[in-house]
Amino acid sequence: MTAHIQGKSRWLALIILCLGDLMIVLDSTVVNVALPSIRTDLGFLETTLVWVVNAYLLTYGGFLLLGGRLGDLYGHRKLFLIGIVFFTLASLACGLANSQGLLIAARAIQGLGGAIVSAVALSLIMIIFTEAEERAKAMGVFGFVIAGGGSVGVLLGGLLTDLLNWHWVFLVNIPLGAIVYALTLALVPDDHAGEKNERLDFGGAITVTLSLLLAVYAIVDGNEAGWGSLQTIGLLALAAILMAAFLVIELKVSAPLMPLGLFRLRNLSVANVASVLWAAAMFAWFFLSALYMQIVLGYSPMEVGLAFLPGNLIMGAFSLGLSAKLVNRFGIRAPLAVGLLLAAAGLALFARAPVDGTFWIDVMPGMTLLGLGAGIAFNPILLAAMNDVGPHESGLASGIVNTSFMMGGALGLAILASLAAARTANLTALGASMPVALNAGYQIAFLVGAVCAAIAGALALLLRPARPQPEAAGAPAPAEAE
Repeated sequence: MTAHIQGKSRWLALIILCLGDLMIVLDSTVVNVALPSIRTDLGFLETTLVWVVNAYLLTYGGFLLLGGRLGDLYGHRKLFLIGIVFFTLASLACGLANSQGLLIAARAIQGLGGAIVSAVALSLIMIIFTEAEERAKAMGVFGFVIAGGGSVGVLLGGLLTDLLNWHWVFLVNIPLGAIVYALTLALVPDDHAGEKNERLDFGGAITVTLSLLLAVYAIVDGNEAGWGSLQTIGLLALAAILMAAFLVIELKVSAPLMPLGLFRLRNLSVANVASVLWAAAMFAWFFLSALYMQIVLGYSPMEVGLAFLPGNLIMGAFSLGLSAKLVNRFGIRAPLAVGLLLAAAGLALFARAPVDGTFWIDVMPGMTLLGLGAGIAFNPILLAAMNDVGPHESGLASGIVNTSFMMGGALGLAILASLAAARTANLTALGASMPVALNAGYQIAFLVGAVCAAIAGALALLLRPARPQPEAAGAPAPAEAE
């Protein structure tokens, strides 16, 4: 493939691939700022609003590995284009949605398209840039764009929601998707498919996705249906059965979606557990802090976007190179532990934020610590997962960690949002005002999130020490399956 793309053309192709993945990153942050407006307009409850996020996260995480395998078999550029089409059309449906059901369904399709795009974009970069030095530069650009997308997303979400309405946080993807599709056809050369005779693990993808969907639904609806109700217990039992079926399938199929033998590797297993806990804390922070600032403190969507900016800028700066320098100096264990513990401290500060909080005292310190912690931990979590695997398994190992992160975020957000709603309902029943009750609910969720991040930081100390890997340390973000 590299014979057909040389010089500046490769860097133009990189820009297009970065722009495509930037759409996906933007969508995961831009929506958070618009959540209160979506809640008011479409009549979501506190517990059901998380489905606007979870519907996307579950299909995204559930199809990351499968998307990468499809790219290997049928061509990465072809799958990249298909993913862009899915994502763009689903964005149009989200922007035109006038009901909860339509919005949630469209978000699920968005997640599917996003998973395909993310899974094959990095593979295309690895194919286009074969020399180690140029590949490292390309990965640095890719990682900076993706990390910076968080800052752009919160600002763009606030701007569009304030000046227009929440529908435009989705409709803005339409022209972007069209541009990316056209430029991909023009600038990114087609690649040859891999081994087409290899069977795909559709059974594994279906069972694990359905299992997580049912589990999250049971948790989200637990407050309404009752935690001891037949519905909740039945759904959780069915989710467990489907998860068991997934494990059986993975043990028997010749080309499993997630080879279970990899989890015998200590660093990979520790990194995955830490990723689940960290993601639960981080997704709850994004979701609940946006609600806290808008509903309790009365911030406008634009003000919420600006409030997130310091943390996201710090994350972007560390992802561009500072985190890699720390890894080169201290290895992976210490930076990962420190980063996760700093994030836990940031969440603990949010757990004490009062009803009449101010930005500089009650928001900015927590945002700064969370941005610093996440920025430091970004690279080490990937390197920890890849330390014990060979080069031919590095893409799969990083894809598994990315999937664990997305699934942990979805389940963690569902659990913590339900805890917050239960606390709010209890205090409201006792006569507390709505702002006081909501704030108390957010506080308990932030506290549990802080505990999750602290446990993840402690687990990082169990990692086997490894020599710093300068080239790998420059990899800025979890790579999806190739």
